[in-house]
Amino acid sequence: MTHDDITADAVSGPGGTLPGPSAVRPAPSDTDAESTGRDNSPSPADAALPPELAPAALTLFGDRLDLAAAYAELLATDGVVRGLIGPREAPRIWDRHLLNCAAVAERIPSGATVLDVGSGAGLPGLVLAIARPDLTVTLIEPLARRTSFLIEVVERLGLARSVRVFRGRADEAASGSSGREPISGDVVTARAVAPLDRLAGWSLPLAVRGGRLLALKGSSAAAEIEEHADVVARLGGGEPAVRLCGVGVIDPPTTVVEIVRERMVGPARPAARKRARGGRSRRG
Repeated sequence: MTHDDITADAVSGPGGTLPGPSAVRPAPSDTDAESTGRDNSPSPADAALPPELAPAALTLFGDRLDLAAAYAELLATDGVVRGLIGPREAPRIWDRHLLNCAAVAERIPSGATVLDVGSGAGLPGLVLAIARPDLTVTLIEPLARRTSFLIEVVERLGLARSVRVFRGRADEAASGSSGREPISGDVVTARAVAPLDRLAGWSLPLAVRGGRLLALKGSSAAAEIEEHADVVARLGGGEPAVRLCGVGVIDPPTTVVEIVRERMVGPARPAARKRARGGRSRRG
């Protein structure tokens, strides 16, 4: 994982929700699309909540469903234009992205601090902040164009009281940089960032002892655990476990690899040089 920006920025300010009418719009029919001559350019209509997903969305977002819908619209328009979401993903924002991420909230304790590594367009960090107003969320993202989008979304959705954006890499957040204090949290989340060994190396140092990494994975979850469990153990993590989130609410449920940080493991120390006779160190 290569990151080209390392400065850290934070967003703070009053919280709240968007004013105005409900942001939840019915999905347009094929006839509507033909009559309006819609092309493939980004459109708020792409963010419409499909009727068949409305019960799941209401279960996961509750009275903040309008806020989730406003975020979906920003992803389908500005997110596509700015290259954070692919055009083909826009019509699938609810099932493949928002609901998939929101289901993970069931693994997060009340009032927890959450650090979202490689947040990108805000998945899953922003979704969790919308679904769970009791959480304090930090979105960790090194790329300038992505952090600019995240800052704008946080401000437009009125989430700045509970969400901040940290521009930098995960290791910089964990160790502190540019005179800033290191940060840590109860829960570290990540989605589509890296294989489990590298992800654990970046994420576990951000978790407090007894905290946990929740890595959203797909069908590769079991294979990654088998391949990288030894590395996770050396990093201070407990035995990785596969959790299915949103069972009975979304289909398919979200697959999460959960790792508890059991031990605090510092950086590896360089091997000591062998000493020659006379007390001088021998160069390798």
